[in-house]
Amino acid sequence: MAPSAISETAPTTALAVNSKKQALVNGRPAPEDGREPTPLEAISHGVVMPGIPTFPTYTAHRRHVLVHMAATFRQWARQGYTEGQAGHISVRDPEFPGLMWMNPLGRHFGLLAAGDMICLDVATGRVAGGNVSRPANAAGYLIHAAVHKRRPADVHAVCHAHTHHGRAWSVFARPLEMLTQDVCNFVSLCMFTITYTLLALV
Repeated sequence: MAPSAISETAPTTALAVNSKKQALVNGRPAPEDGREPTPLEAISHGVVMPGIPTFPTYTAHRRHVLVHMAATFRQWARQGYTEGQAGHISVRDPEFPGLMWMNPLGRHFGLLAAGDMICLDVATGRVAGGNVSRPANAAGYLIHAAVHKRRPADVHAVCHAHTHHGRAWSVFARPLEMLTQDVCNFVSLCMFTITYTLLALV
């Protein structure tokens, strides 16, 4: 029988302990090569999480992006973010930063697969590849392209959803209140205009 928290019997196997002294940075073991720890290393205790994956080819990277994009849409469907044809996600192409991938118009989020996505030119909206059997969402292109054009170096994905909570809050015609740590991520990033009654995160 395995020992329990209240058992007085100690396990017979001892854990191997590394007796080598290791320098500490903020109370944690420093990397053995003497460099500063990465942010992921700094928050990890024990085994370091793998972090953002790397890929041997742009094709493999693109496939990873599109599969995860489709998975995000399926999660949105599970959450009920499927108000008619509203909502879209765009992801900048890993090889060609002037291109972005978007979901097609009129296909339910719960049915989207990686092969359904459409590749658009960020500057012109021209279809550059992907699945051309359905059109892209014209309003979605305008919203997403504006963000991708404005932030080419640091924004790689844009998500626009009509969530239950977002729609419910919007009826109050008030900006978000900075009451919790989570909502503080949006400080100075919310816009609210009385004339258009629009609450947007930029």
